[in-house]
Amino acid sequence: MLINRRALLATSAAIPLVRPAWAQVPTIKLGVLNDQSGVYSDDTGMTSVACVRQAVEDFKADGFQVEVIYADHQNKPDIGSNIVRQWLDREGVDAVVDVPTSSVALAVNQICREKNKVHLNSGAATTDLTGAQCTPNTVHWTYDTYMLSKSTGGAVVKSGGDSWYFITADYAFGQQLQRDTAKVVQAAGGKVLGSASYPFPGTSDFSSFLLQAQASGAKVLGLANSGADTINCIKQANEFGLTPTMKIAALLFYNSNVHALGQEMSRGMVMTESFYWDLNDRTRAFTKRLMSTQKPKQYPNMVQAGCYGVTLHYLKAVASLGAAAAKADGRAAVARMKDLPTDDDAFGAGRVRVDGRTLHPSYLLEAKAPGQNKGEWDLLNVVATTPGEEAFRPESEGGCSLVK
Repeated sequence: MLINRRALLATSAAIPLVRPAWAQVPTIKLGVLNDQSGVYSDDTGMTSVACVRQAVEDFKADGFQVEVIYADHQNKPDIGSNIVRQWLDREGVDAVVDVPTSSVALAVNQICREKNKVHLNSGAATTDLTGAQCTPNTVHWTYDTYMLSKSTGGAVVKSGGDSWYFITADYAFGQQLQRDTAKVVQAAGGKVLGSASYPFPGTSDFSSFLLQAQASGAKVLGLANSGADTINCIKQANEFGLTPTMKIAALLFYNSNVHALGQEMSRGMVMTESFYWDLNDRTRAFTKRLMSTQKPKQYPNMVQAGCYGVTLHYLKAVASLGAAAAKADGRAAVARMKDLPTDDDAFGAGRVRVDGRTLHPSYLLEAKAPGQNKGEWDLLNVVATTPGEEAFRPESEGGCSLVK
């Protein structure tokens, strides 16, 4: 039978188009960008992705869906920038999460501002995210170089470590961490006797830098680096016999690093984190859910838990603002995050300042000696707690253009 094309089109137009209900529900898309294969892969990597997924699970979105994707920036700003531009331009990503490696984070920061999307940073340490390069599209959740230098650096100086030599990763994070810690040391009457910078990424042999540090006569070896670089420095310092005469100050060190290094080598070391899994009932409950539902290979550190906290708070802001409005205007979503008080099982209660800095307590922790722990991940004791309002740089001192 022949069918008249015009009649067929008319008939088709008269038939209502029926779509399944889920097709009408907006989707918030989260892109987790971090190191999946390099020196920071254990400190961020797939455990950060698991923490973002746990936040989605705990939030139980009503009225919108949440999708999580992830990628490896390889600690390179150009690679990270290309991934984020593709995510925002072609794949509909609404918020970029984690972004360790300060040089990558600063590049992503400007792209999210340009595209009016959201930058939820947990992994980077640079204070520029809430200072000279602050934007209305960014929340810096977990920690920064000011917090680390004030807590860890200050504690080491008070214990008698009044002369320092730094080994520093030669990019924004390492440079700022050395600068901020040197200020703390000098303000307390101590001295910086020297420093050595190394190319990042790509350095694994630290022997020449360690010998320079030993020759300086400094009491403290300040490690302005992180991840596998810090672990390699500590192992090689022990091999060269530095540790009997020099105290090691690992300025960015996590419970996951203590686990990787081993208790014998890390015993007595102090570190600063804004999250530790065994702090209280809420942190233990969060960790239990994460380990049972997402099954990461390790207990979370503060950066990974920060991905949980910042994602959960963002989803609360999306629900408050409305998913369509949040997708259309990243600045509005971040503004709502600043309006709402923060509260989650990993970090407790706090707030997001106008410059994007999230305030919550920081904890000075000390690595337990072998035999003091009750389990594989029972690795740290809390030495001191600093309230959030005191742990971070005062808002008035950062130079953020958003602060009036």
